[in-house]
Amino acid sequence: MRAAYFEQFRGPIQVATLPDPTPGPNAVVIRVHATGICRSDWHGWQGHDSDVHLPHVPGHELAGTIEAVGAGVRKWKRGDRVTVPFCVGCGDCPQCHQGQQQICDHYFQPGFTAWGSFAEYVAIDHADHNLVRLPEEMDFTTAAVLGCRFITAWRGVTAQGRVRGGEWVAVHGCGGVGLSAIMIAAAFGANPIAIDIEEEKLALAKALGAVAAVNARQSDVVAAVREISKGGVQLSIDALGSHETCRNSILSLRKQGRHVQLGLLSGSEANPPLPMGAVISNELEIIGSHGMQAYQFPGMLDLIVAGKIQPQRMLGKVVSLEDGIQELMDLNSFKGTGVTVIGF
Repeated sequence: MRAAYFEQFRGPIQVATLPDPTPGPNAVVIRVHATGICRSDWHGWQGHDSDVHLPHVPGHELAGTIEAVGAGVRKWKRGDRVTVPFCVGCGDCPQCHQGQQQICDHYFQPGFTAWGSFAEYVAIDHADHNLVRLPEEMDFTTAAVLGCRFITAWRGVTAQGRVRGGEWVAVHGCGGVGLSAIMIAAAFGANPIAIDIEEEKLALAKALGAVAAVNARQSDVVAAVREISKGGVQLSIDALGSHETCRNSILSLRKQGRHVQLGLLSGSEANPPLPMGAVISNELEIIGSHGMQAYQFPGMLDLIVAGKIQPQRMLGKVVSLEDGIQELMDLNSFKGTGVTVIGF
């Protein structure tokens, strides 16, 4: 198979012919039709994720058709159109038995714990527990846009953030996760405020449902958000992952507000100092959120098919595998708007 892989962290990424994967007893092999390019892939290439072992094929936001099925798989067959959460549960640990596969004790992550979807084929373990059937109406590119970004934002805003209609929601960072959070919050009747440093991204955020925008290069973010929301937001989301955005998110909250951390804090941005005085005195909640369970997809997919939410509007461009390599290496420059997808 043709695949993009690297042999050293921060080293060259190249397209090469590698052996086709074969499915284990509980696995399937998926022919990849589309896969998103995510900043998490950049973190893996940088060596920020201890799950990545060299040599490595990145990629975890995939959609395609099943090519081969392991002997123990019962729910799926060759030709089925599927996607998969970026964090796959084993089905046997206490977390999985409680329906919390996204924090499985023995998780499997394509593109991290195993070779991923920047390839013509990818093997997915624990298939019966984790694959998601795609509606016939949904194309593979839209399914790849869901990737980890949209589903992370979906669960972060709805389940962890407990968004309600009429609430003010600040979203710090208007990349794929942030734009998804804005679209979802708006769909639930909330009032999203977009924060970013690029006017082009802020304009797209407003087109997707943001009622106000704050340029972090030109304004005091906390003061601006508190002024727009008349005292602070009920829900604030760090969709980027940095010391600055995490702190601003917490300080943007009104009393008893909820901060949800969606952006990864890695490398030099790990372990940020937090304004715990404000957390205590204002009874704030700090909430983590990590992906979404496969069984939670159908309700979200129904809304997409019905046109009530439109993640395809976040698609920036579709590129080749070769061009996708440069897109991945450039991710930390935060160039461009929307989600970039590799098409096969």
